[in-house]
Amino acid sequence: MAVNRNFWKGKRVFLTGHTGFKGGWLSLWLADMGAAVYGYALTPPTEPSLFAVCALPQHLAESTIADIRDGAMLEQSMQRAQPDIIIHLAAQPIVRYSYQAPVETYAVNVMGTVNLLEAVRQTPGVKAVVNVTTDKCYENREWVWPYRESEPMGGFDPYSSSKACSEILTAAWRRSFMEDAGIQLATARAGNVLGGGDWATDRLIPDFLRALDVADRLTIRSPHAVRPWQHVLEPLAGYLMLAEALHDKGERFAEAWNFGPDDSDARSVQWIVDYLCRQVPGASWQCDDANFQPHEATMLKLDSSKAKALLNWYPRWDLERALAMTLDWHQAWRNGQNMIAASQQQIHHYEATGQSL
Repeated sequence: MAVNRNFWKGKRVFLTGHTGFKGGWLSLWLADMGAAVYGYALTPPTEPSLFAVCALPQHLAESTIADIRDGAMLEQSMQRAQPDIIIHLAAQPIVRYSYQAPVETYAVNVMGTVNLLEAVRQTPGVKAVVNVTTDKCYENREWVWPYRESEPMGGFDPYSSSKACSEILTAAWRRSFMEDAGIQLATARAGNVLGGGDWATDRLIPDFLRALDVADRLTIRSPHAVRPWQHVLEPLAGYLMLAEALHDKGERFAEAWNFGPDDSDARSVQWIVDYLCRQVPGASWQCDDANFQPHEATMLKLDSSKAKALLNWYPRWDLERALAMTLDWHQAWRNGQNMIAASQQQIHHYEATGQSL
């Protein structure tokens, strides 16, 4: 029920979005296990960034700074890497930004995925592909029970809708092209991830830490919105275990998968900020109810029963542990510690926690 480090040693992995938050952590983990990681992404989306703080290019086989919308460049990079496994993380991932830039959001999240899958078809030797989408790809009914992989795709906002499109086109490419080529293609849907090294805008934990760093009060929206919160290493473990299964066990794993937290860790925004303020002396928050807020889902949970039953994947860290590890990482960064070592230590601690379950 853990990531198989021996499996990844020597594997050639093509990873899009390696300069982002999740991509940075996944790059670190893969490199630590001995994989040759070939990254493809835009420049880091924030300053500072996990990519820079951990000097990630020094740990990768290759880091290509380019756009997923550039199909020709993507294909050249992939063929140069000759990967065994591809994990697709590159995306426009922010709901509120998708209202400001819907065309860009669809171009990146839909046509970027098309470009990736077409590049896969032109690259010999690829055995497994994991396309990472989101929990927001479901047609949200605002009901209280978790969504299963068989629920309809949908999406109110451009971001959610674009990821639903990515799911649908992935299923089409799987049936139309990949099955006959012997390439195992799956999608992965995770919850709201948190962890050290995330400086993105319009995300609750980074916003809290930014306010903390300048001794300001956190301003939040939608305090009653419920999300499936989880540490970033939880879904990354799921992606890795899914890729292993696709590579070794074949087409019965080539479908959609949820990797969400336990139901008890689906908490409201207000619960999160109240908890953080209790941990950090002097921290406080207020609600922004004066400005117009674009629509975002209020209730969202994932059912990960299939991943538990068939991949033997289970969440290892509860929400309190995930928040504690996030605060610890941020404090280590503020103290000027070696962040590659601090990050690897958290990865090893996560793996050791898994062995005890």
